[in-house]
Amino acid sequence: MTVKMKRCSQEDLFVLQEISAETFHETFGNQNSPDNMKAYVERAFNAVQLAQELSDPFSWFFFVYSDEELAGYLKVNRSEAQSEEMGEDALEVERIYIRRPFQRKGLGEYLIRQAIEIAASQNKKCVWLGVWEKNEKAIEFYKKKGFVQTGAHSFFMGDEEQTDFIMTKTLLKSYPSMTSAGTPWE
Repeated sequence: MTVKMKRCSQEDLFVLQEISAETFHETFGNQNSPDNMKAYVERAFNAVQLAQELSDPFSWFFFVYSDEELAGYLKVNRSEAQSEEMGEDALEVERIYIRRPFQRKGLGEYLIRQAIEIAASQNKKCVWLGVWEKNEKAIEFYKKKGFVQTGAHSFFMGDEEQTDFIMTKTLLKSYPSMTSAGTPWE
């Protein structure tokens, strides 16, 4: 399996919108009401919202490809684009979305490594993310990658208030490079 990552641009807007809605429904559709799912997807993944996020210089989206097929994406935030005030020394992993046919093939692991490498290249001291308290598989995955729960915040799925755990990983001063072909995020 060949895995590649490509930074997204405004030209990728509609594909990003499609894959966002698809993967969100696959992951959370069975645990939330259809009305709340619809409201969230319409708010978070509409074309205007995603275009604004794509144009934010402190947010980066990356498509991940498995054997040339679009498998998912990563979104990271720096500085004021972070969804919580975590300071200039932090990088937020806001989304790791993998399409169902590509799950359990190491792509989540690949994307979290890339996020850590991006953080290290930006001289960040930690990487953090929010994960739904009921997403036990994701929580266990992040724990295995060295993340620890450091807090919680509210997340609204439509009109339902839910809790996301904030999980943080402190970075070493010198983190080894994980890519040999340069950095796709610059």
